[in-house]
Amino acid sequence: MEQVASPGFDLFTGAAPSITDIRRLAQSVNGSDRNRMDFVQQIETHLSETSARGLLAAGIALFILGRHREASDKLKKAHDCAEKYFCLAQALQRIGQPADAVAALDKCLQFNADTLAVNMEKVAVYRKTGDFDAATKQLKACANLAKVSGEYHYQLGRLQEAQGLYTEAANSYKAALDLAPDHQKARFHLAYRHDLSGDEQTALDYYRQIAAKGPFYVSALMNMAVIYEDLGKFAKAAQCVDMVLESHPTHRRAILFKKDIESSKTMYYDEEKEKRRTRKNQILETPISDFELSVRSRNCLKKMNIRTLGDLLNITEAELLSYKNFGETSLKEIKTVLDAKGLYLGMALEDKAFAIEPEVEETPNEDDALLHKPVEDLQLSVRARKCLQTLNLRNIGDLVRRTDAELLGCKNFGVTSLNEIKKALAGLGLSLRSLD
Repeated sequence: MEQVASPGFDLFTGAAPSITDIRRLAQSVNGSDRNRMDFVQQIETHLSETSARGLLAAGIALFILGRHREASDKLKKAHDCAEKYFCLAQALQRIGQPADAVAALDKCLQFNADTLAVNMEKVAVYRKTGDFDAATKQLKACANLAKVSGEYHYQLGRLQEAQGLYTEAANSYKAALDLAPDHQKARFHLAYRHDLSGDEQTALDYYRQIAAKGPFYVSALMNMAVIYEDLGKFAKAAQCVDMVLESHPTHRRAILFKKDIESSKTMYYDEEKEKRRTRKNQILETPISDFELSVRSRNCLKKMNIRTLGDLLNITEAELLSYKNFGETSLKEIKTVLDAKGLYLGMALEDKAFAIEPEVEETPNEDDALLHKPVEDLQLSVRARKCLQTLNLRNIGDLVRRTDAELLGCKNFGVTSLNEIKKALAGLGLSLRSLD
């Protein structure tokens, strides 16, 4: 079997590859679309092999290609070895079986696998599944590596970042690079932290180092392109995107971004109009991750798909409180963040605070008249009416600006009353507001 980038071994003949060999092959295969297609062609005839050795090679090959469910099926039937359980653990984690992934890593240690590599992989599994306590405990068990292992500090940084400890994470990434100057993952995440904090020049320096040394990081080049475009350096942005497309011609994001860059070169900007938009863009597009919120608050907001301040301004207190595990403490924490910027929940719903252009006064039409009708006209049950009174909803227009979650968050208001209201609104050609 001819190799894609001559990593020095053949998956299907000879001795089984080491974990290091597998990583090198994965880097080579996924380094370009061409390499990936060649690799698929090379292994296609071997995927049906049923020998223990053939199943191991097929499982590793499918894992490298990201076909994790198929990979796990093959690897479970392969002969036992450290390489089998290491790849199996990662495949299981990626298909949503973290407990089985940890069990596979434990078995990996029984075959004299590198203890550090396995334990750090456990930390990653725990972190990715949100079990920060288990990840922290695992790291503490390896604390003796703090001054000798770059990977230890990298995994510590990833855990700190997941917990919202951004300054500590950046320091951990720096420590990782001091101990392992070629640790490109640590360099990328350090660059990204500077990128998110607005230190674009430092971020660019780190991204350039990644692009110059490899392994080939598509994300680094794409992030560089974004920064260059923001700085108005369209030629450099295009150069970064072209580098991505050279190796990955079908990369969808790069293709679309290249079109955007070309459009930006000739686009006419109304400077005064853009100045009027500045405050809106800066406020509404600020990511939630920029704020020091508790883990519970951030997790709840993430599950509700609330990513930016703008998203928060489009949701009300009632909607937040109606979400499972979201309580008064988290609400107070979020309101404190908004208060500091002169904002409040539901602000954007009023459609006033961020008006950019003067609104043209229109003659009231039939729809306007309908929205101003009192909710009593809907002929609702007593329980439904009391809920609307509690929420201070006086007319139909007030009602249609609310969501299912807001109404269900009202005490003693259930699905039956919700369906009653939705049916009444549907009869008028209206509906409750949707967050989608």
